[in-house]
Amino acid sequence: MTTVHSDQIVVEEYPASSPSLRLSVVTETWPPEINGVSLTLSRLVQGLCARNHQVQLIRPRQTRVDQALRHTGFEEVLMRGMPIPRYPELKLGLPGKRALIQAWTLKRPDLVHIATEGPLGWSALQAARRLRLPVTSDFRTNFHAYSQHYGVGWLRKPIVAYLRKFHNLTQLTMVPTQALRAELMNSGFQNVQVVARGVDTQLFNPDRRSDELRAQWGARADSLVMLVVGRLAAEKNLDVALQAFEVMRAHHADVRLVFVGDGPLRESLRQRCPQAVFAGMRKQAELAAYYASADLFVFPSVTETFGNVTIEALASGLPVLAFDTAAAGDWVKNRSNGWLVPVNDEAGFFSVAASLAQNPSLLAQARSLARAQVADLDWRQIAVQVEGLMFQASGHAPPAPMFAQPVLAR
Repeated sequence: MTTVHSDQIVVEEYPASSPSLRLSVVTETWPPEINGVSLTLSRLVQGLCARNHQVQLIRPRQTRVDQALRHTGFEEVLMRGMPIPRYPELKLGLPGKRALIQAWTLKRPDLVHIATEGPLGWSALQAARRLRLPVTSDFRTNFHAYSQHYGVGWLRKPIVAYLRKFHNLTQLTMVPTQALRAELMNSGFQNVQVVARGVDTQLFNPDRRSDELRAQWGARADSLVMLVVGRLAAEKNLDVALQAFEVMRAHHADVRLVFVGDGPLRESLRQRCPQAVFAGMRKQAELAAYYASADLFVFPSVTETFGNVTIEALASGLPVLAFDTAAAGDWVKNRSNGWLVPVNDEAGFFSVAASLAQNPSLLAQARSLARAQVADLDWRQIAVQVEGLMFQASGHAPPAPMFAQPVLAR
């Protein structure tokens, strides 16, 4: 290690062990918060650390007693945060440009990767530009699409304009599907690259199917169990799931509906559908057993950038009924491992639900094909693909050879 002085500030130059990068990852959500961004980003960071990169994670402090973690190759920097309106269990990072400039002046990263576009993400972008650090970003949440579900649809255009400005100030933006890439580029976004999401195929596995768990739901061997996994919130289009349940009940003697997740609509959904099972939050092996023990995964959302639950369901051998968008559009093969319906064609969604209730053998056939489609989405390969893009953006030479081929969304 060498020490140099710049404008009376002591700067520590930490030589990276070839071929590693010094990465600063900025996010406003992180486990134990449960959402697609926090969970997939944490897996990616694990993969990058396993690839010998030094990761500095910058995130909001989640509780008063939250302590920054530090171990070989990984350190956390905790920033100020506040609860997100209507999402009190999540934190919004507060502006911290000055603190970030100071931190990155003392310990300069090779690249800053920004996963979220909130106040902390914007501060990170401004600080990195001030220090002339290369920046990459993720587009992980369709905030502009959410606006219509919360009575502020008039904000859609300003939100898109902000997001476009934000991401176009970075070297490249990573998105999970080809369809989202096309949508963003049509809206003026530049340098958009597709990076597939990974899934833990050892955790999410058909072998976790449990007759005991099905019995807890009141389901027998010949029952049809519909599963919905995700936040119980307006943007998830859950009315379609309830109506699909009623349609299937009209055509099959025993249909069960199971919700996994929590959110502001939980009580209203319970009142509207008291016969449904509301399992709350489930993680790891419990969640994997829920997927494997159901018969049809119903995913009615049309606001997702990806929808990790879709590939978790497929990896669990669970056929999917979804609109033809996001992860479903890339990984569900219609009438093979699931069923795709044109976006917002609710009548078509209900028609498929009725057909499946009348012909349960279709579900068994699809179940046998579900897992094969996502079997190669290993997180190690995703980390390799992201690593390559980061080397490119940082101007550093990539390692050679790279032991795995990138996985592209199909």
